[in-house]
Amino acid sequence: MRATFVTRIRIIFSAFLLLAVLFVVRLYFVQIVQSEEYSEIAQSQYVASTAATDERGDIFFKDKDGRLVTAATQKSGWRLAILPKEIYESEEVTPDSIFNSISTEYTLDKERFYASSKKTSDPYEEIAFKLTDEEADNIRAKNIKGVFLSREKWRFYPAGKRAAHALGFVGFQGNEKSGRYGLERYFEDTLVRDKNILDTNFFAEVFSNVKAFVSPSSEDEGELITSIEPTVQKRLEDSLSEVGSVWNAKKMGGIIMDPKTGAIIAIAALPTFDPNQFNTEPDSSIFVNPLVESVYEMGSIMKPLTMAAGLDVDAVTADTTYYDAGFIVKSGAKISNYDGIGRGYVSMQEVLNQSLNTGASFVVDEMGKETFGEYVEEFGLGEETGIDLPNEVKGILGGLKSKSDVDYASASFGQGIAVTPIAMVRALSSLANGGSLVQPHIVSEIRYGPGLSKKVWDKPEDRVIKKETAEEITRMLVEVVDTALLGGTVKEDRYSIAAKTGTAQIASPYGGYYDDRFLHSFFGYFPAHDAKFLVFLFALEPEGVRYASQTLANPFMDLTKFLINYYDIPPDR
Repeated sequence: MRATFVTRIRIIFSAFLLLAVLFVVRLYFVQIVQSEEYSEIAQSQYVASTAATDERGDIFFKDKDGRLVTAATQKSGWRLAILPKEIYESEEVTPDSIFNSISTEYTLDKERFYASSKKTSDPYEEIAFKLTDEEADNIRAKNIKGVFLSREKWRFYPAGKRAAHALGFVGFQGNEKSGRYGLERYFEDTLVRDKNILDTNFFAEVFSNVKAFVSPSSEDEGELITSIEPTVQKRLEDSLSEVGSVWNAKKMGGIIMDPKTGAIIAIAALPTFDPNQFNTEPDSSIFVNPLVESVYEMGSIMKPLTMAAGLDVDAVTADTTYYDAGFIVKSGAKISNYDGIGRGYVSMQEVLNQSLNTGASFVVDEMGKETFGEYVEEFGLGEETGIDLPNEVKGILGGLKSKSDVDYASASFGQGIAVTPIAMVRALSSLANGGSLVQPHIVSEIRYGPGLSKKVWDKPEDRVIKKETAEEITRMLVEVVDTALLGGTVKEDRYSIAAKTGTAQIASPYGGYYDDRFLHSFFGYFPAHDAKFLVFLFALEPEGVRYASQTLANPFMDLTKFLINYYDIPPDR
């Protein structure tokens, strides 16, 4: 009996002790950590009654050493307004005197100011935004009748255009301000804050954070920590910009991903924009992320997947040969190699080395088109990957539903089916990681509160090809780089690199394909047999050049060498 009583006392004491600790922790964060935030809110409410504080969680890049680098945050300043009705009825000031007085401290939009001052029946007109503390203090010191200052916050992206398509921006949709595009939109419920945070109940906040830690959802408030490495991101963007300037491509894109985990280290698209000044863009289509929201016929980077499927069902080996006449006829349609030239008897290794369309079609014939169709679906080319970005679209595999031989032959070398770059990257990663599909993701961790965070995207892998198949196709792709890519001149003696080019004709809206418009693509991974990175690049309609090996092979190798040196990756041969 006494033991039971002592136990109860201990439980009650522990509960009170825990409660006291929570109060102390909360007091520390309110008075020390969040003091500036609460001070600003109080000051804003004192100066002007505002409906919203625009509070929002931060987004961070993460460098290779684990340090967080701010990618999106809140910046505070002042909103300047005038009271036209009060000015009109005053004998002390005039619009001219007010304009001249303010202009000594801040450059006003003259047209906007005078248009606002003429609205004499309006009690309140905003005329300027994002004033600094110094500018606001100087104007306030003048004590100008009819002039009003109120605290405001806005979204700020310290790196400007860096990773703009991944981050998105915050803007108005109707009367509501919310995340638009990118992570800002996808994680809107996580990033947005209660507009009246001073009224947040302490216990509700504590237990909400605990809940978030145990069972996170998109509705729990937090900050985002991404897998984007800022230095790598800049290098990728610079590389794409150089290629775009040389070849004047309509669009460029690139992804650098860890093929074992799906963590995206860098993701970029050109043309791009500055999320701090998104409202200056004349065409909103620039905000669309072509790596996730657009589909393309990818060309010959499909051949390694076709070959992997054939190897996986033992339909072919690297040494299997066929007779290449330079063309084949399927369903009454002629399909040729890129140059129309026949090579006679060649092996499957040479199909990849020389990128032979007839050889890819041969692999489909050997395994059966139904089996090939099943592998295309297993590789996830017709579905969303689930990447943490909005508006992802599915691939278009309609040609494979027709059961026509020519459609299957075309699909074997990446024509006639259209997929998103991110879906292609996920499928190709299975060759680099031993045969599994991984979950592509940008956010690696959500931080909910003091000491509370949760790793995300720990999704089980789905095996699509055997490990032995992945090893063999990797060996074959290393051979492509060592002996065939740019004549073997890009071979690295100390590192094995697996890679393949892709050149796809652009479909004409009037039927058939253009003869002079192409999509160039390139992918590769390294070190090939223990891949740390997979790099994917594409260029839409580069001018004055036909093959992807001419536009993207050297940029890929430059990125590869940079990553090897930056991450100090040891040689593997």
